[in-house]
Amino acid sequence: MSTSAHIADDTVEISVKSWIEKVIVGLNFCPFAKKVMERNTVRYAIFPATQVKDALSHLLEELTLLDQLQDIQTTLLIFPQGFSNFDDFLDMLGLANTLIEQGGYGGIYQLASFHPDYCFDGEEQNDPANYTNRSPYPILHILRESSVETVLEHYPQPESIPENNIAKARKLGLSFFKTLLSNQNQNTESS
Repeated sequence: MSTSAHIADDTVEISVKSWIEKVIVGLNFCPFAKKVMERNTVRYAIFPATQVKDALSHLLEELTLLDQLQDIQTTLLIFPQGFSNFDDFLDMLGLANTLIEQGGYGGIYQLASFHPDYCFDGEEQNDPANYTNRSPYPILHILRESSVETVLEHYPQPESIPENNIAKARKLGLSFFKTLLSNQNQNTESS
């Protein structure tokens, strides 16, 4: 999907929800996502930011909101018009993590990241493993550390999750993901 054109917020949210349903929950890349989806405790915050300072400002606003709304477990901070270049996104992510630490949010919140062109350091762009973190739009996923710690206490060998996901993605193969995401994009566009 192009991130340069203006896209309606409801279209963005539908696309992200479909990706979560089919990829993250459907392939069990995050064994904890299904519960928060079923409980409707995920916030979809869509921002038109294209500049780093604006994105960081939105991140701070979202952290303040999460402090106030304890029933929201996690927020997906979605940037449909900005950060289409993966390296620019990584730069913004680094500053966002610094902001969390220096802003007094370290140990309270943590970030996960997703991007349409996500590529693990040292891996080839067409490695199917990258699809464990590929999303329809650039996304900063804000997680409550206390919630993460609680679910990890009840999950055997949580450190194996990334390795298991990579192995599963490679077994499924590149054509599987291209077909899955192509079908998702077609379904979203017809909505």
